[in-house]
Amino acid sequence: MSIEQYIRDYTTLTKPKVNLLLVITALSAIFLASNNLPSLQVLVAVIVGGTLASGGAGAINHSIDKEIDNTMKRTSKRPVAGDRISRTNALIFGITLNILSFLILFFLTNLLAALMAISGTLFYILIYSLWLKKKTIHNIVIGGAAGCFPPLVGWAAVTGNLSLSAWYLFAIIFFWTPPHFWALAMLMKDDYSKAEIPMLPSVVGIDATFKPMMLHTITLVLLTLTMAFINDKLGLIYLISCSIIGIYYIYITFKISKEYTKEQNLKVYKFSLLYMMVYSFIVIADSLI
Repeated sequence: MSIEQYIRDYTTLTKPKVNLLLVITALSAIFLASNNLPSLQVLVAVIVGGTLASGGAGAINHSIDKEIDNTMKRTSKRPVAGDRISRTNALIFGITLNILSFLILFFLTNLLAALMAISGTLFYILIYSLWLKKKTIHNIVIGGAAGCFPPLVGWAAVTGNLSLSAWYLFAIIFFWTPPHFWALAMLMKDDYSKAEIPMLPSVVGIDATFKPMMLHTITLVLLTLTMAFINDKLGLIYLISCSIIGIYYIYITFKISKEYTKEQNLKVYKFSLLYMMVYSFIVIADSLI
């Protein structure tokens, strides 16, 4: 295997696209928690430490999910599933990244931030990957909390504590995750059935998934709007911007529930990714203004 392929495969283990979104949510917490501009040291520590923690969690997940990934068309060419990287090496790589993450966050920020980063990894691996993923249709509802830890890392890195605003950011991502993932699971319904993963659309069907999907999306949007009254750094710009993207998100979700097509389904999935990224930048922008 060439050096280029070697580097590419180890980068793939870290799930870089997911990683990027997680780091952006952590940055939104940093800017919201800072009285002025956040320090360069905190920014670097959270970006590097957060990237290592979530990347390490991804690598460990690749090791755990080899059989599942082999079964599913979407994931069958992943490095571990394709036998280009061994399960052991992926596991060692993931653990090493998390140790480095802990050390960076501990020495450059504080213990609480480092513990939050490791907690996210442990929750993802132990609660979601090893326990809930193959056991219950609520796997992503509960297990998805793993992706909610980055804002806690960012907030703790700045303040050394976790205030109500930090937990609101946690809750916003918590309610964003299921409808985002269910939109993907609808597209990959047969793949998940083949792999015996009880994702909601595979178990109850696409039509029955829309009700919890709508409820989570509406709750998500209401939480983002309520956030403006929880944190006084967020003002009219935040409220108007969140209303616009939130109403549109509810609209396109409602639209596919009435007239489902795979093309519209894909549109909802892609917008859900854009939604969280835009939301994080709205928080950053209004915090600075």
